[in-house]
Amino acid sequence: MKIFIDGAFYDQADAKISVFDHGLLYGDGVFEGIRVYNGRVFLMEEHLDRLADSAKAILLKLPLSLAEIREATLETCRQNNLRDGYIRLVVTRGVGNLGLSPDKCPKATIFIIADTIQLYPEKFYEEGLRVVTVPSQRIPPAALSPAVKSLNYLNNIMAKIECQQAGAQEAIMLNHEGYVAECSGDNVFVVKKGVITTPPIWAGALGGLTRSCVITLAKQAGRDLRESMLTRYDLFVADEIFLTGTAAEVVPVVDVDGRSIGNGKPGPVSGDLTRRFRELTRTSGVAIYS
Repeated sequence: MKIFIDGAFYDQADAKISVFDHGLLYGDGVFEGIRVYNGRVFLMEEHLDRLADSAKAILLKLPLSLAEIREATLETCRQNNLRDGYIRLVVTRGVGNLGLSPDKCPKATIFIIADTIQLYPEKFYEEGLRVVTVPSQRIPPAALSPAVKSLNYLNNIMAKIECQQAGAQEAIMLNHEGYVAECSGDNVFVVKKGVITTPPIWAGALGGLTRSCVITLAKQAGRDLRESMLTRYDLFVADEIFLTGTAAEVVPVVDVDGRSIGNGKPGPVSGDLTRRFRELTRTSGVAIYS
């Protein structure tokens, strides 16, 4: 495997960053997870725009232009002969000292990994996930905006640990007011009497690009979709629940906190949107090989 670091490619065994990098020491940096389908980078421009916005929000100067990052991402895929897989694009504050202040980091570090991924086994797409609500609340927007896709994922990791301890596949995280925010790594959608509802961004959810894509697909299909606050009760009495994320794609949920959702099987709305999403991934994106 070849990994891009600061303008050069390295074998996996030689791909290293400094122990003084503030991305490692403090989680000070931003990233994007990007999918590759059929030799195309899916939603590439949207991912690069979000990377730039996240960097701007934390006053992190990108070490390359977006055009240069775009080409470096494509070339990383080419170096690894990748046609279907996952890209991890990371920008850290860079090398500094042991102090917290970012002004000791003269230049950001960028690295790009292009590899294969499978978040859930295929059986969960066919049979659905079991999820639980967890004690760890989503960090409120007043503390750290969920719109910033930062390297500090400890809040999400704690939620993941809690769901694994409960024997579930994913965690539902509530915000500080007790409303549904998102999962540890995915956005949440609820279907009730034909209406699809997903928590708004200001509830504490990351503005997921797969989320936005599925919202568009649902509206194109003529479905009633709303962004509104949800409680655990809304999850318990839902006809269907499904999750979206770059790595997860669209995956159904059949059990929440021991309550069977609908008839306990993936429903027709999530099935239809899954088919529409997969068709879109087969036919769109930035070509890697030309």
